[in-house]
Amino acid sequence: LKLLMRFYDPLRGVIQIGQTLLTDINTSNMRHMFAYVTQETVLFHDSIENNIKIADYNATREEVEIAAKKASIHDFIMTLPKGYDTNVGELGDLLSDGEKQRIGLARAFLCNSPMIMLDEPTSNLDSLNEGNILKSINEAKHGKSIVLVSHRKSTAKIADEAYTVYRGRLS
Repeated sequence: LKLLMRFYDPLRGVIQIGQTLLTDINTSNMRHMFAYVTQETVLFHDSIENNIKIADYNATREEVEIAAKKASIHDFIMTLPKGYDTNVGELGDLLSDGEKQRIGLARAFLCNSPMIMLDEPTSNLDSLNEGNILKSINEAKHGKSIVLVSHRKSTAKIADEAYTVYRGRLS
């Protein structure tokens, strides 16, 4: 995923999107086409709403709530005294890893990019939330490309195509 995001360039071989070499695409333009959810979501000392709106600063509260519902975090947010206006603390230290991960997923749903890249998107979630997230990912994939990295077989089951990496080789 980091190669696709051009954090690194490949040491050998090439990566293409369609027939275009990744290195021929303007990196800034390319990154706007991708929603990237890492294993560890970085949150800022701000409200939950603003942490989700990083994906789209012009989003309405309703759009943020729809994204949060898809990410199975809305009900939790509504239990908080200040709801979406709750401050997450420094680096999100007032939230669990699973709650942070679901905020990261809400960002991806809000972003509405043509490609979503997910790195272990359910690694910090219980099976109920995993099932809800996978359902939302499955619904979101229509008209999009989704690249999903997972060690969980239950998460990988939603893939249309699966590839295995063994000792750095794709098969």
